[in-house]
Amino acid sequence: MSAAPRPELRLRPAVEADLAAIAALYAREVREGVATYEYDVPDDAEMRRRWRAIVEAGYPYLVAEFVDANVGTFAGYAYATSYRTRIGYRWTVENSVYVEPACHGRGVGRALMRQLIQDCTALGFRQMVAVIGDGSNAASVSLHERLGFQLAGVFPGIGRKHGRWLDTVQMVLALGDGKVGEPDENVPGLPLR
Repeated sequence: MSAAPRPELRLRPAVEADLAAIAALYAREVREGVATYEYDVPDDAEMRRRWRAIVEAGYPYLVAEFVDANVGTFAGYAYATSYRTRIGYRWTVENSVYVEPACHGRGVGRALMRQLIQDCTALGFRQMVAVIGDGSNAASVSLHERLGFQLAGVFPGIGRKHGRWLDTVQMVLALGDGKVGEPDENVPGLPLR
C-alpha cells in the first residue's frame, strides 16, 4: 500500500480573499507572541488597509498554501515594505514572514522568504532587513541565517510586551549588487520624504 501523496506547497500573490486567514494568524501573534510589538489586534478594515497600501505601492505580498486535490489550505504569508520612510532608504526593504503553527518545520517560511527575496531583487531593491522581535526567536534567526542574512545588530530591551523587556535583532541581506554601483532610480515604494 502506497502512502497518500503529500500536499503541494504553492506560493502566490495575496488577494483580498486571503485577508481573513492572514488577519487570524497575525491576531494570534499579537495576542500571544512577540514577533510583533503591537498590543491590539487590528480589525479587518485595518488589515485590508495595510495590505492594500503595500500592494498598491508595488511591494510583493505573498501567501503560501498546501494544495491537496485542488483545495488550498492557508499555511502562511510574507511581504516586504519600506524599511524607513526617508528617501535615502528607498532601495531597502523590510521583510515580514508569518507561518501557521501547524505548518512550522515544513519549509513554508523558507519558501516564502526565497520567493520574497527573488521578487524584491527583480524589482531593483538592494538590501533586505529582517527586524526580529524577541532576540531569543531562534527559529526566525536561523531561517534568516540559512538564507544568507547577516547579523547587523541587537537592540537590547528596546521593546516591551507581555510584561517583559525584549531584545530586537536586525539582520541584513544584500540583494542583487547590494551596495555596489548605481541603483535603479525607479524602484517601487511608498511615498517618501
